Amino acid sequence: MEFLLASAIGAIVAAGVYLLLRARTFPVILGLGLLSYAVNLYLVASGRIAIGAPPLALEGATEFADPLPQALVLTAIVIGFAMTAFVVTLAIKARMTLNNDHVDGKE
Repeated sequence: MEFLLASAIGAIVAAGVYLLLRARTFPVILGLGLLSYAVNLYLVASGRIAIGAPPLALEGATEFADPLPQALVLTAIVIGFAMTAFVVTLAIKARMTLNNDHVDGKE
């Protein structure tokens, strides 16, 4: 299970870095989104993978999930959504102003 999760995180990071290295704005935005998803998945995995465990420590529970990574991921999702909306708005404005969607504004 851990190998599958680590492989999935690695594949998402690789795809995100590949898209970040593109010269157009939309793939760069998608790459940033994929990298944030990979970081969120890594944070959730750092809280131990416990299948069937309660999210809080209840009476008689021998194992429970750590709530801190869950809170961090929830906060990261909200911040990531706001930043993605801002970057998309900025990209649209740049496209309208420069008449192209190249990252450095040339071409």
